[in-house]
Amino acid sequence: MGWLAAGDGYEVALIDGRVAARSTSGRAAGRQLKTLPRALREHPEVDRLRRLAEWLDRHAAACVAQVDTWMVSSLPVPTGLLARVWPDEAWQAALRDLVIVGDDPDEAGFLRDATASGELRVVNLDGETVRLSVETVTLPHPVLLPDLDDLREFAAELGVTQTVEQIHRATWRKPAEVKARATEVTEFAGGRYSSRFGLAARATRLGYRVTGGYATCRVRDAGRIAEAAVWIGEPYWESETATGNLTWHDQEGRSLPLSEVGPVAWSEGMRMAAGLHAGRQIEEGS
Repeated sequence: MGWLAAGDGYEVALIDGRVAARSTSGRAAGRQLKTLPRALREHPEVDRLRRLAEWLDRHAAACVAQVDTWMVSSLPVPTGLLARVWPDEAWQAALRDLVIVGDDPDEAGFLRDATASGELRVVNLDGETVRLSVETVTLPHPVLLPDLDDLREFAAELGVTQTVEQIHRATWRKPAEVKARATEVTEFAGGRYSSRFGLAARATRLGYRVTGGYATCRVRDAGRIAEAAVWIGEPYWESETATGNLTWHDQEGRSLPLSEVGPVAWSEGMRMAAGLHAGRQIEEGS
């Protein structure tokens, strides 16, 4: 974005998400000023740029949220769609360097570019840049990546930084054997908070939905919707509370036996429960 005239002797522009100004006359002509002059703070052009910056922040957050949904649910994403949104800096920041998989589930690589024709350029574990020309790709949840450790090591070598947390996302693998009729996980129960409000606020801050007395996380796992839930206390309860057991329900509200919980739903539910438990009060000396 270029510089815009604003007031007598000044120009303004949006640089790195904030409004910057420079003088157009005198010895400082053309130099960016360290602070916004008082005379410009209420100028219409400055106000428009501030509102644009706010919109860009919301747009970037929406892009990250959408890509996170694709990744957590491992949904197939049309390559044509990726090609259309790639020129947008916010979309590109959310997508770049995510691990994607095409037709061959064993051929995973880091997304580096998307051409206008829909061709994707990916760096694989051999360090080679390959081209993918397929109808759709998936951005797998890390618990579904068989080469996760290798991908993490290779990412460190490349200096890869992901905007959407994927390969370094905390994961929990479901035990090979669970009790046949068990419906609850108690590992992260009992995390005490001074108030229910504080626990609900932490759940919201971590990106989880608070419904009634529960913090919830809905996941599409192998085409089926499962919702993980942790009891956080009765609404409007002002006294001390504690995290409850972790459970899962299907789309109809039926309680799921642990044996029926898929790997992604299990991992995301455990991630939520662990995140809530981590914010508990820690007694001195414990």
